[in-house]
Amino acid sequence: MTVVVRAAGALVWRVRNDRLQVLLVHRPSYDDWSWPKGKPEEDESLAVTAIREVEEETGLKVVLGQPLPSVRYRINGGGKLKEAKYWAATVPDGGPWRKARDKVKPCSKREVDETRWVSVEKALKLLTYDHDREPLEYLIDQWDDDKLETWTVAIVRHGRARRRSAWDGDENTRPLTDVGQKQAQSLVPMLSAFGISQLISSPWERCAATLQPYSRRSKVELETHKGLTEQAALTKPAKVREIVDTELVEKGAPVAICTHRPVLPTVMSQLTLRTPNRIKRQFPQQNPWLKTGEVLIVHCTENRRKGAVVVAVELHRPHSTG
Repeated sequence: MTVVVRAAGALVWRVRNDRLQVLLVHRPSYDDWSWPKGKPEEDESLAVTAIREVEEETGLKVVLGQPLPSVRYRINGGGKLKEAKYWAATVPDGGPWRKARDKVKPCSKREVDETRWVSVEKALKLLTYDHDREPLEYLIDQWDDDKLETWTVAIVRHGRARRRSAWDGDENTRPLTDVGQKQAQSLVPMLSAFGISQLISSPWERCAATLQPYSRRSKVELETHKGLTEQAALTKPAKVREIVDTELVEKGAPVAICTHRPVLPTVMSQLTLRTPNRIKRQFPQQNPWLKTGEVLIVHCTENRRKGAVVVAVELHRPHSTG
């Protein structure tokens, strides 16, 4: 059986004088030019690995954008395969997501001794390995098609809650279990990785409690909307659609919206209205839509004819939470 070693990193990009540039790192032990990347630590999701590795190797705090093609290659020609997952990433000037990140220790000069911003044309020539060109070519294509600059909407299903049959209180006060609380805590680095700077939730306890750890760390105020409750979704689904579409259309701060399983069909149907057919099949297609604590990351961009459209989606689940 082939052993697959997983890694994650990012193609950090910027625009200077109307030219697209990317950030490369030089590793002296291999004498190669590549992307900042590395293996996940224990109980670390790949998205969090990507931002940590970028900061360790470059000193930059980045926010992830849309996913790029993963690459697979054999390690030193042996029996092991390495699979590297990549995202496009930018370096915002600031944001509350910074407060929600743990301190990162820079790597040694023996691991990375130089970082260099170069044009994408030069990067294609400077990269040592052919497999590193694949995500770059995709990034260039997205730039050429005006699809590289995106904003993020994260749809969150609340963490695991007490069973209805085991709760004597009102439905709106049913709390998270211990597992649900751990899921909420593990969402903190995940939401920070995508630069979440706005929080919207159903006011019911299990939803609000799911976003509270991130709210406390980032100091982002938690907004609640009655239109996101199970009850409101049954009687006024148009309100759910309005909340979701507003966040899809407005190119503002990356936002997380936390709601309930019965509300998710309406959320998903609204998302697909702004999604090309080739991407629609990537959305959850059936009940339960999202597992408890799971996050659907939706990347949007501006289309000249259609307005806001979805260019990529990805699913993330809190790591090792039971």
